[in-house]
Amino acid sequence: MKKLITIGLAVIFTLLFSPLSAQNSTYWQQHVDYKMEVDMNVENYKYNGTQKLTYTNNSPDELTRVYYHLYFNAFQPGSEMDARLHSIADPDGRMTDKDKNSRIAKLTADEIGYLKVSSLKQDGKDVKYSVEGTILVVDLASPIAPGSKTIFDMVFTGQVPVQVRRSGRNSKDGISLSMTQWYPKLAEYDFEGWHADPYIAREFHGVWGDFDVKLTIDKNYVVGGTGYLQNPNEIGHGYEKPGTKVKKHRGKTLTWHFKAPMVHDFMWAADPDYIHDTLQVENGPMLHFLYQGNDPETKANWEKLQPKAAEMMQFFSENIGKYPYEQYSIIQGGDGGMEYAMSTLIAGGKNFGGLAGTTSHEMAHSWFQHVLATNESKHEWMDEGFTSFISALCMNKVMDQKKENPFESSYKAYNYLVKSNKEQPQTTHADRYHSNMPYSIAAYSKGAIFLSQLGYVIGQENLMKTIHKYYDDFKFKHPTPNDIKRTAEKVSGMELDWYLIDWTQTTNTIDYSIKEVTSNESKTKVSLERIGLMPMPLDILVVYKDGTQETFYAPLRMMRGEKANPYPNLKRTVLEDWPWTNATYDFDIEKPLNNIKAIVLDPSGLMADIDKENNVYQAK
Repeated sequence: MKKLITIGLAVIFTLLFSPLSAQNSTYWQQHVDYKMEVDMNVENYKYNGTQKLTYTNNSPDELTRVYYHLYFNAFQPGSEMDARLHSIADPDGRMTDKDKNSRIAKLTADEIGYLKVSSLKQDGKDVKYSVEGTILVVDLASPIAPGSKTIFDMVFTGQVPVQVRRSGRNSKDGISLSMTQWYPKLAEYDFEGWHADPYIAREFHGVWGDFDVKLTIDKNYVVGGTGYLQNPNEIGHGYEKPGTKVKKHRGKTLTWHFKAPMVHDFMWAADPDYIHDTLQVENGPMLHFLYQGNDPETKANWEKLQPKAAEMMQFFSENIGKYPYEQYSIIQGGDGGMEYAMSTLIAGGKNFGGLAGTTSHEMAHSWFQHVLATNESKHEWMDEGFTSFISALCMNKVMDQKKENPFESSYKAYNYLVKSNKEQPQTTHADRYHSNMPYSIAAYSKGAIFLSQLGYVIGQENLMKTIHKYYDDFKFKHPTPNDIKRTAEKVSGMELDWYLIDWTQTTNTIDYSIKEVTSNESKTKVSLERIGLMPMPLDILVVYKDGTQETFYAPLRMMRGEKANPYPNLKRTVLEDWPWTNATYDFDIEKPLNNIKAIVLDPSGLMADIDKENNVYQAK
């Protein structure tokens, strides 16, 4: 049937947007200000640190306890992360050996990771605290009243683990230090309460705030990551301003001073062999690229990436909202690709397509997670899925992929998940999926389809307006699923509660069929059937034997609205609303049956119908 469908998806994916804004006056969120000084020993991978944390309680609640994340404690034999690798059916291959045994279980005392707190005071008074795996439980010396501030002073030590997952030392690429989840990080408290989730290599939720970090390390190491370097002319290494001299240092170390305003995490990476390149994006941030040049092929690909990365930055700024910082760093490190505030870690580089695709995805996270900071542990599909959606569009344009449907792989993965009978609702906590496969597809693929299919429901122009308004209304906040739904409702004028409920809170599937096509004197009667539990509006394409085409549109009654004609070059007939309670639906075509060549449900392919075989009627 593909040859019969002449409606191009280029029209559907035209990206339109408009500046809209609104604020929710009842919303509140906590705030943190970190000041940290850290000394890193590159010989034994141990570090000492001090942390002064000013915590503002913007909640209406009095707090008597706080929690910190001690992520590095996960990289120890017997940790919860280690236990999860033993119990899950399909453990992450990066964290296991060739026999699928946990790599964490084999770490020796000088290879493990840890974070140890040796002193913690609240406003100068000692507090009681205990360590429970990757969580530090702190009983306060005095309660924090609503609207008040308190200061925590901490002394801590850490050891960087052998690189297993995201963080660590001496990665497969030979990067010395990938420093993510490296410091004691205050857990988030929001309208749902505390989110002190143990770290088992899944997702994150952080408190918005400002970071001031001084890092002392061997002077031969080049550092990159979150924040703006405050002392570039003392550091050099390509950070100094053009035409200025770099201060000479006689000692063995340098202190790098970074400040990062309004972020919810802080990452850095360091290696003595980093090449440091920069590229100014027109009407955008300065891009920093840090990578090793030991392998000529990898070096060439990282150089080739740079102008493409600038195009990606422009694409996302145009189609979501302007990138709000003046800098973004793309750094070789980690174990794949992982997003952080104002930066990302990306492993490898021998394959340019893979390098570009990973960069597109991780850069898109700068919007969908590091500006629109959802609780990833509870709503991972809003983070990974929305990123997958927009990065697929970006790759299609920037890499000139010419894909008819940029989301085809997401739909295939979702269909695979449905057929596996292992699907769990997207409301499942990221840590509580029974295996990695359903988690990954639910988060990335089904999450991407939430947006692509939303465009099918409300129209592509409204979808892009929704994304822009969502960004404008919720940047630097913690949006929830209801926020994206309400934004789409405001833009489209439709009621979309049914869409959010069925797609994210159940495993209901979409399956419509053309049940029967019969002659009705000079007309043609078409009988449709809803087989799946999830209802949808329907676009129906009719192709006639004389080569002409027209469409019919059956709105879903509980939408309380209709989308604009997605095929303006074709005649469209808007039919009566289809109540979701009715399993069947009939309508007439005002032409005889022998004039009809084919009838197709959802010619765009954007409705996630799990059985498209019954979506087509073709004349014999």
